[in-house]
Amino acid sequence: MTTIPHLVDVLRAVLGPTADTEAKRTGFVQRQSKLTGAKFVQALVFGWLENPEATLEELSQTAMALGVSISPQGLDQRFSPCAADLLQAVLERAVQEVIASEPIAIPLLQRFAGVYILDSSTVALPEILATLWAGCGNQSHKPAAALKIHLRLEMTTGALAGPVLSAGRLHDRSCSLPMESLPSGALRLADLGYFSLAAMKAMTEQGVYWLSRLQANTAVFDDKGQRRVLSHWLDEQGDTADMPITVGAQERMPCRLVARRVPDGVANERRRHLNEEAERRKQPVSEERLRLAAWTFYITNVPASLLSVAEAMVFGRLRWQIELLIKLWKSHGHIDESRSRDPWRIMCEVCAKLLAMLVQHWLLLVSCWRYADRSLTKAVKTVRKHARHLEVSFAETSRLIEAIEIFCQCLVKGCRINKSRNDPRTYQLLAEPLG
Repeated sequence: MTTIPHLVDVLRAVLGPTADTEAKRTGFVQRQSKLTGAKFVQALVFGWLENPEATLEELSQTAMALGVSISPQGLDQRFSPCAADLLQAVLERAVQEVIASEPIAIPLLQRFAGVYILDSSTVALPEILATLWAGCGNQSHKPAAALKIHLRLEMTTGALAGPVLSAGRLHDRSCSLPMESLPSGALRLADLGYFSLAAMKAMTEQGVYWLSRLQANTAVFDDKGQRRVLSHWLDEQGDTADMPITVGAQERMPCRLVARRVPDGVANERRRHLNEEAERRKQPVSEERLRLAAWTFYITNVPASLLSVAEAMVFGRLRWQIELLIKLWKSHGHIDESRSRDPWRIMCEVCAKLLAMLVQHWLLLVSCWRYADRSLTKAVKTVRKHARHLEVSFAETSRLIEAIEIFCQCLVKGCRINKSRNDPRTYQLLAEPLG
């Protein structure tokens, strides 16, 4: 568990000496200047943390609050390739810090040595940056330049690995995060972009549990070695299924298939989305996928004695928590938006806003993460309200500790979400999965 004094030490080191060191290494600072690397990084991080749509005038005001007088025009001139390198370097150093909350006291989560969720998101960039951050091409809906943001969230303590940046064209499985080993007894949840039977087999050999959706067209065999059409096989099972299977025409990897039939209305809505996506892509949707829309199903190596079908459904839903976190970073942190068309200012803005979101997440970890019924949406609004207080307190350790303590007290009082009977929240299902 990270204490507030330790978090303050990390913040002041990363946004202080580390930023100054990287400013010299990247060439952002080549001679003595009133705008040091640390002040530049702090002005952008705190300025955009407080207001993701901050103008140059507002950012220059933030710099003034930090003790640096610089005009909006002067600040604008500092957005350069060296500045982008500086901010990316500071981000890379920041993600090496391990900040964690007191674990959430939910028995279902505590069965495992950590519950790790992986996901990625793409941010479009100006085409001129394609040589550095290649996108997926020049098609109408795919940018020529883009970067991909990879994250891994440990749900019980909130600890983040990432954000790690890669070119938008790079496949999710090529990122370093999926390849990092997890503790024996941990559970990994990941989107289909990270689907790899070889990786799942390796995790099983290392004592790591996993639960995943099944990649379309993956060969499925029953316990007698007979290949099965999954939709037809599931229709034979009733409303739930829990069967030993092997998957992969070559790998033949043994695992469990857990499944639950969904209401007709849900199935029809899924089919509508599948047909809309097929129309958009100008590709037909298979009859098998339309039939499988009647089911929620996963494959896993967690034994039935450790995870029931109902509990597996809850963990499948839990995977959305990291997507909600990324959505929060986009909708409230505006990491994918800029007021500018200048490519280097946009690149600086992406990295600075990601740093701001990382700082924001660290603040949530020392305040409200341990409460299962927290509302991150409410919490980040409180962060924005207190960003200026944190900024003006940053230079002095004791004042910054006091500012964060006040911020934490405010969060504890007003960031909870109410229970729902008709549509139970994820934290309710974790405490009491529906049978």
